[in-house]
Amino acid sequence: MLQNAYQNAEYMIGKSGMNGCCSGAARGGEGQAAPESHGYKGRGRRAETILMKGGETFVGTNDPVITGDGEGPERKVFLPDFHLEVETVTVRRFTEFVGATGYVTESERFGMSAVFSPLLKDQAMVTGGVVDTPWWIRIDGATWKQPEGPGSSIAERLDHPVTQVSWNDAMAFASWVGGRLPSEAEWEHAARGGNCRRRYPWGDVEPTDAAIFCNIWQGAFPRHNTLADGYFSTAPARSFNPSDTGFYNLAGNVWEWSADAFKVRSMTRAAKARNDQARKFSDKVLKGGSFLCHKSYCYRYRIASRMGLSADSSSSNTGFRIAYDF
Repeated sequence: MLQNAYQNAEYMIGKSGMNGCCSGAARGGEGQAAPESHGYKGRGRRAETILMKGGETFVGTNDPVITGDGEGPERKVFLPDFHLEVETVTVRRFTEFVGATGYVTESERFGMSAVFSPLLKDQAMVTGGVVDTPWWIRIDGATWKQPEGPGSSIAERLDHPVTQVSWNDAMAFASWVGGRLPSEAEWEHAARGGNCRRRYPWGDVEPTDAAIFCNIWQGAFPRHNTLADGYFSTAPARSFNPSDTGFYNLAGNVWEWSADAFKVRSMTRAAKARNDQARKFSDKVLKGGSFLCHKSYCYRYRIASRMGLSADSSSSNTGFRIAYDF
């Protein structure tokens, strides 16, 4: 049944109102065994963090761009102080985690995952893609340690964000280091540098194919990437200039899992249908966009942008970073 879950999910992208550049298929969660309990809490090493002062702040925006994603309305929230790691969890750290615990990721248990097809060195592996988004394909054997399937390697990517990890995998890692995933409100608070208004972690200047601030798509998606930022896929976790608060790559590079369940705050029929689907498949919120985003097609590298995928989903452009209570 697990082998069929990916196909049965119908790639969810079209149903969710999401543009297919954002991420691969949601597996749908059906037939998945309950996540194992983790008896290794707090045994892993904690990475560098930044203390974010809490207080009254906000999440969302009153100026949404992709309304179907639930970017608005803006909502006031109160946050306690918290720590957030300055970078996403890297392949090197995830390797340490697996080596210390023997953890088996969900893509390994499913036996496959979603891969952005232009990343494949052997295009003969491309046997079928997502309806309307053929650049996303199922690859048997694609996992965190061979992100594009058999024959691919992480050897030259140890300082890059780990990918092909699900929300459940991220939760297991967080337990190991004694942390947790950030809430959507915490993530946005950190990306804005506190209770202030900005469109991107660096301010309000729009990134373009000439003005490079982060790892997103340059050129015409998905046909041509100019590589103006130097990367076709993921970049090292500490690439590009950090925000003025000190965080790296809170926009672009990889989508980041948050702790929150996905929900669109709207009374429209479309929102109700999306929320029904999110509950059925235990969708979680992802933030930040990825190396596949471009303003012309997937304008989701703004701070208020968001996406929802089932907790057992993984792909070439999903990762995470860790938060800690103060």
